[in-house]
This record gives sequence, C-alpha cells and structure tokens, in this order.
Amino acid sequence: MAKFIDYYKTLGVDKSADDKQLKKAFRKLARKYHPDVAPDDKDAEQKFKAINEAYAVLSDPDKRKKYDKYGKDWEHAEAYEQARQQQGGGNPFGGQYTYSSGGPGGGGADFSDFFRDMFGGAAGANFGGGGGGRRAFRGRDIEAELRVAMTDILEDNKQVLTVGGKQLRVTIPAGVADGQTLRLRGQGNPGAGGGPAGDLYITFRVDTPSDYRREGADLYRTQEVDLYTMLLGGKITVDTPTGAVNLPVAEATANGKRVRLKGKGLPKYKQGGHGDLYLDLTVKLPEALSANEKEAFTKLAGR
Repeated sequence: MAKFIDYYKTLGVDKSADDKQLKKAFRKLARKYHPDVAPDDKDAEQKFKAINEAYAVLSDPDKRKKYDKYGKDWEHAEAYEQARQQQGGGNPFGGQYTYSSGGPGGGGADFSDFFRDMFGGAAGANFGGGGGGRRAFRGRDIEAELRVAMTDILEDNKQVLTVGGKQLRVTIPAGVADGQTLRLRGQGNPGAGGGPAGDLYITFRVDTPSDYRREGADLYRTQEVDLYTMLLGGKITVDTPTGAVNLPVAEATANGKRVRLKGKGLPKYKQGGHGDLYLDLTVKLPEALSANEKEAFTKLAGR
C-alpha cells in the first residue's frame, strides 16, 4: 500500500494554517535542512525535498483545495471525478472503498491504491473515453529554490544542480531578480504511461550585500568621504560590483549629496546594458585633531 504523505505534518502546521503561518514554517525548516547547511547529510537532503514539495502544494490555493479533498492523488482529481461520473456518480468499486474525505486526517482508503486499482496500474494513469481506455499522464511539476550571491548574476552563470536525484546544468541569467521564478520544461517528475515529464520551477534568492539596496538593476549605497575631501575637493576610490573606480568629489560637497555612477549597477535582465550605482556621500569626521588642525578650525569658527 502506498504511503500517504501528510504535507501539513511535513511542515509542522495545522490544517487551518494560513499563508503567513505556512511561509514561516517553510522558511524555518528550509534554513535547517538546506543542502548548503548540511551538504553531506542525505537525510537532510530528503527532508529538504519533502519540505519544498509540501510548501509548493499548500501555498497554492487551488492545489491545496484539491489536496485537502483527494490527499496524495490531488493531481488526478479530474480523472477521479470523471471515473465517478462514468460509474453513475457512485462508488465504482461497489462499496469496497470509502472516499468521502480522503485528505489529511480524513477517513477511507489511500487514494494511491484507489487509482492503482481503478486504472489497472500506476496511479498516474489517466481515464480515457467512454470505453474506459487509458492514456498517458503528465508528470508532476517540481518547485525549488536556488540561493545565489549578487556576484553570480553579473553575467550569465552556469551551475550544476541536483534536483530530484538528477543533475541539471542550469543557467543563472544575468540580472535575475530576487524571488524571480524560471521554468525549465520537461525537467520535473517523469510522466506515467509514457506521458511527458513535468516542469521544474526554480525560484532565485539573490543575496544582496547589506550595504547595498537594490531597485531593479539600480543599486544604492552610502559612501563615506573624509572631511577634507568634502571641503576642498579631490578624488576617492569607490568599490562597485564590477571593480573599483575613481570618483571626483567637488569642492564644498554637501553632506548627503547623491551622485550617480552610470552603468555601474547590475545587468538589466534580458535587456542588455546595466543599471546605475547611486552613492550618498557622507562626511567621515577625523577621530582626533592635531594642534594645528584645532587652531585652523577655531579660526574658521571665528572664536
């Protein structure tokens, strides 16, 4: 008998959990079992996959509704309903099964067994025309997250990922946004009965350094400048995502002045070119003053 997977139990939440509670539980578990945290722990890897699968279903209102009604075989809900209609709306097995609730915590048979018996094979078989023929079923989609550094999106970057036990060569597009999801056709779970494989949806999590603020392809950052350069003008060396550059500072620059370094931001996703880097110049006061400096500042203050 196929084992029923309780997605609510997997995430450690009640069946009544709202979206906020689901997300909180998922993030907590994902941080604990992420492969980067325990790269050699196979058990953690399996738990991480289970957590992703559970959240992918329960975070989608339509999928969650089907799962609550049909349990593990929520993806085959339409075939199930079609079969019931062709059997006159009743139990197609003459009372052998009870499937009134089916979902997590409900009574009745495991739906995996229900579909196996009903279609004469794996639960993935679809119910065909009036004669009860079979046709192929598309495989389940897989949803996964990929965490990358900001430096990884400065240009197209290829990485090899292990998803669902197989290795895939994935291109991280230059300038991809944090939270953006890309679809890889046919890279999900295999289909049943010769059906096509599902798709893989990868959501990118871009770790932007704490000193930067990102808006699209533009970056914003505070840049300290020593007092004398702000007063007298000069040049400073500024770090950017693509390397250091020299920045001229005008005489008597006001504290907090914003300057733009054109094209020194992130790549524009699928557009070509780069965004800009904006620097808010702030005065860095000297930690200690010499006697001559004190005398000079005292004169300037008119004391």
